[in-house]
Formats: sequence, structure tokens, C-alpha cells
Amino acid sequence: MERFDLVVIGAGPSGYAAAMRAIDFKKKTLLIEKKELGGAGVTNGALSSKTWWELSREASAFRKNLRRYDIQAPHINYKEIQNEVSKAVSERKSMLEEHLEMLKDSTYSQFLQFKSGTARLVTKNEIEIEQGAQKTRVWAENVILATGSRPRYLPELPIDEKIVMTSDGIESMEDFPESMVIVGAGVIGCEYATIFSGFGRTKVHLIDKGDRILPFEDGDVVKIIERNMENNGVLIHRNSKLTGMKIVNNRVEYELEYNDGSSETFNVEKALVSVGRIANLEDLWDDNVGIDITKRGINNDDTQTNVPNVYAVGDLTADISLVNVGELEGRYAVEKIFGNPSRKLVYENISTIMFLSPEVAGVGLNETQAKDQKIDYKVVTLEYSTIPRAIAKRNTQGFIKLLVTNDDAMKILGMKVVGNNASSAIQAVAVLISMDKGIEELAECVHPHPSITEGIQECVRMLMGKSLFKPTALRGRLSCRKCINGNYEDIVF
Repeated sequence: MERFDLVVIGAGPSGYAAAMRAIDFKKKTLLIEKKELGGAGVTNGALSSKTWWELSREASAFRKNLRRYDIQAPHINYKEIQNEVSKAVSERKSMLEEHLEMLKDSTYSQFLQFKSGTARLVTKNEIEIEQGAQKTRVWAENVILATGSRPRYLPELPIDEKIVMTSDGIESMEDFPESMVIVGAGVIGCEYATIFSGFGRTKVHLIDKGDRILPFEDGDVVKIIERNMENNGVLIHRNSKLTGMKIVNNRVEYELEYNDGSSETFNVEKALVSVGRIANLEDLWDDNVGIDITKRGINNDDTQTNVPNVYAVGDLTADISLVNVGELEGRYAVEKIFGNPSRKLVYENISTIMFLSPEVAGVGLNETQAKDQKIDYKVVTLEYSTIPRAIAKRNTQGFIKLLVTNDDAMKILGMKVVGNNASSAIQAVAVLISMDKGIEELAECVHPHPSITEGIQECVRMLMGKSLFKPTALRGRLSCRKCINGNYEDIVF
């Protein structure tokens, strides 16, 4: 039986990152994947959906620009769009495969093996690998489980991945549907509503059980997103409950019941069910291994399960299900096994982005979370209309919002940026949060001009009472307030 220092089961973002970190420590490592390198993060998850979003955004902007010149927009060919997404996925997968192949002829060749097959822990150290009709066993000093997740199915819905789909079925469509209902108004559901409405070929319906989409987000963020969706023709079913769905004549018929007791039936061409993801845990270990699980995934402490030599990372755990988080956890688990991490794994400074219209990027706490945690804070908001780069791009929709502690230190609690280039504006703040620093470091930086990051600097200067624009003069575009016990008051210098 071949022996390894580490066996990683699953070659998605977290597993691949773990294996690459392990060979940095010159440990004999085996990486196992039963489907394709990159996992759902590449094939039918983050990369593919974000490619769809980029192409949708381009199509929407193209139509807008053509209207300036009174030119009718051309027909968008679904197959061409689909092929472009496939190319993006193939490029990433090919690079991962090429990287593995080239490692065989490098100084790392003695430390890394890759096997295609289905893996299962038969003991805490023995892994059985099934490759077709062939079964082999290997021995591992340590094991990292990184098998990812899949879309959650609702058993009461007729999901066939052709007419009623999850995100897995999107790739198999042959044309833009003339209409589509999306079940679930969380991040993924709202992203797909943005994508399909952006192409201008699909009437999108979005079911929301509350009075607004994205219930975990601040109201000012949601207001912009909802307005843009509805301007793009999205029908948001607010305060509604899905009471029935069936396939009738190869179309979708669904019934909603509203909070006021009324009900209504709708008929659309397709349905997309986006109600979260569940961990791929089935047949991953024998009962005698004894790994603890919860309703949300594998129970773990700092990536380590209750079985000391077995670790779980990525979507298998109850932590944040994001590619960058999965990679962080995979690398951290390896460092915990073979090294000595300089600090415990933390999630407070993780940057996120929602691919909506406009994009929404954030790091740390938002106002909703700060209030839930009963934290007093200062908050400054600056509209894109005051930022020269946004004006030059002819798109001033959006804002920057910065939260700091309500004291003289003004340590950064979080930031939200809504608008073009939002994701490029938050990394400096993420670094400051991780360093537990205040805002002074941002106040006097020399930013490139014109750039969106100049808006962050102006936010900081507002908090310090030395901004170029004064919030008392440009009310509605700027605000500088403090929130104590949930109550706001303006900050006056």
C-alpha cells in the first residue's frame, strides 16, 4: 500500500490550493478528483456564471450606447454567448491540467501525484480509490476533504434540469428563454436575474418571500439593485410564497400566495431554482471513521474535524461558501498540518463581490450586521457623482460607504462599494482591517487620478473633518453620521 504524507480528496479551488501548498513543504501528496479539475468553481459555478455576467454586462452597455446614436441593437446569438462561456471554462481547466502535467518535470515531481477516481475513507488513514472497475488503497498520514457542494433540490419542485433547472442545468439550454422564473432572491438568484435581464431577451420573474431582495444587505444597497432590475424588466414578486409548480406543455406553471392572502398563477418558459447549495458528503467515509457533521456540513475547528488527522475545507464546512475562502482554508489547513500558522484563520477581512447591476463589493461588517451586533459606529457615505472617474465613465450610479468604530481610534469595521469597478476599490481597506488599523493610513495616500479609490480617501477625510467636499453643503450626495444604540445623528465638525 503506497503511503502519503497527505491525501487531498477533491480538486476544486480548495483542494487544488491545498495540494499546491503541501508540496511547498516538500510533503508527498496525492490529489484525487472524480470529475474535472477546478470543480464547480470552474465548470458550472463561479467562473462560468461570472463569464455569463461579463457578457451580459457588455450586451446591456452596448444596447445603451447604440440608443445614443439611434441605432437598433443587433440580435444576440445564444450559441455564440454559450461558446464564449465554454471557452473561458476550457481555458481555466486546460491551465490547471497543464500545470499538473508540467509539475511532473519540475523539482516538485517527487512530491505530487494526481489520480482520477472516487475516493472514500475506510479508516482514518486508509483511502479506497475507485477507478472504473479497479479499486486501490493508499495510506495517508493526513487527509483533507475538499469535495465541494452542489445545488440544493427542493423535492416538491419538478426539477428536471431542462425546464425546471438549477445552476447545473443552465449550460444545457439551447436559446434564451422568452421568460424565466427564479426561485430564491439571494445572491445567486439575483445574479442570474441580472444576467438574463441584461441580455434583453428574457422576461425575468424573481420570487422573494420578504419585502425586499437580499435581506442581509443594507437598504441603500438593495434600493439601487432593485431599481435597476425593474428598469431592466424584472418582475419581483415581493412578500410571496411559492405554493405550487408544475410542468405543463413543456412550460412552467407556478402559483404564488401573497402575505395579504391573495394568490396568483403565472406561466413561463423556464424556471431556475436557486435556494443554496449542499455539501457533497455522500459515501465519503465509512461509519467507523466517525466524522461529526451538522445540518450545514462537516463540524470543524479551524479546519480540523473531530478526527485529528482529517481536515475539511471549502463548501464542506459551515463557513462562507466562496472560492477565495475555500482556497484560503485549503492553504491554511496544510499550514496547520505541516507548519505553524502565524495566526488563527479569520474571516473578518475577506473581500466579497456580488455580480449585480451595478456590482457590489464589500469587506467586513455592513450596517445591518453592526446593528445586529449592537455595535456603535460612525458611517460616511459618498455618492459616485462626486468622483471624477465615475463622471468620466459617464456612470455615476453608486456609492461608497465606510464604517468605523465610534471612538477616536476609528478602526475600520467594514466598507461597501456599489458601482462600476467596485471590486478594485476595497482591497486596501481589507488589509487595514486585517492589521486592526485605523483610518489615518488612508487619509494621506496619493491615489492615481482619476480613480474610484479617490472616493475612499474622501470618505476618510470626511471622518477626520478635512474633506474637500463638506457633507453639510452637499446633502444627499455625502453624509457623515454616527449611530448610537441604533439612532443616527449627524457628525458636525
